[in-house]
Amino acid sequence: MSKLTKLKIGEFSKMMQVTVKTLRHYEQKGLLFPCEVDEWTGYRYYNVEQMQRLGTIRGLQRQGFTLEEIKELLEDGAQIPSIDQLTQKIEETERQLQLLMERRSQLLKWVDSQKQIKKMGKFSIQALPEIIVASHREVISNYAALGQLCVETIGPEMHRLGCKCTEPGYCFTIEHNKEYRPTDIDIEYCEQVEEMGTDNDIIQFKRFAAVPKALCMKHIGPYERFHESFTEAFAYMEEQGYKLAGPLRTSYIDGVWNQEDPEQWLSIIQIPIEA
Repeated sequence: MSKLTKLKIGEFSKMMQVTVKTLRHYEQKGLLFPCEVDEWTGYRYYNVEQMQRLGTIRGLQRQGFTLEEIKELLEDGAQIPSIDQLTQKIEETERQLQLLMERRSQLLKWVDSQKQIKKMGKFSIQALPEIIVASHREVISNYAALGQLCVETIGPEMHRLGCKCTEPGYCFTIEHNKEYRPTDIDIEYCEQVEEMGTDNDIIQFKRFAAVPKALCMKHIGPYERFHESFTEAFAYMEEQGYKLAGPLRTSYIDGVWNQEDPEQWLSIIQIPIEA
């Protein structure tokens, strides 16, 4: 193709296998401009230089460089990153790889957990790993107030603090009352996060030790019926010869945030046990 050859944006798009929308996006980002824009028709034309520049952009994207990083690099007149820039990208990639491996491990554990629950029905025996949580402790009027507390107070504050929740998400509550109370329930809500943060009046960060063995039981329905599941769970523990070995947790899978019908709410009761 000679220097006199000019391609319209559609022709350039087809030849370079990139959408017109992407080309316009690159132009808006200051990455790739047409060699010429007809002042009367508004037609955009591209030539070999744009082909080469587009190849550079796409190659850098494949190596994990952001559009902002690529723009900065090209504005400096470089076609390839420096050794320092490549080293930084390698370190960033290794961190991302570690996070992906951890996510994969968590997902595999989640799959195993679901298989166990499906196989055993309501009950399964699982190990609970060590976790970091963002927690909030408050005395609430009744169990129904928990959903509102999460939506209106805890969730927004965690978002403001920039908390990064794990995938899949894991949240649970611990009750601190010494005896049953239908009202004024002293409850602590915990949600697993990736790292410790700075405590404030609303959110505190804690590390929970691993639980070697826990009896996990599905509870389907409103929270006011937890007592039915606790009765069934402890009866199962007696039958199997298990003893309580720590404070129990109630993990919430489906609730007011994604199910209007309380009869469809799904919770998992987790009871640390030992033989």
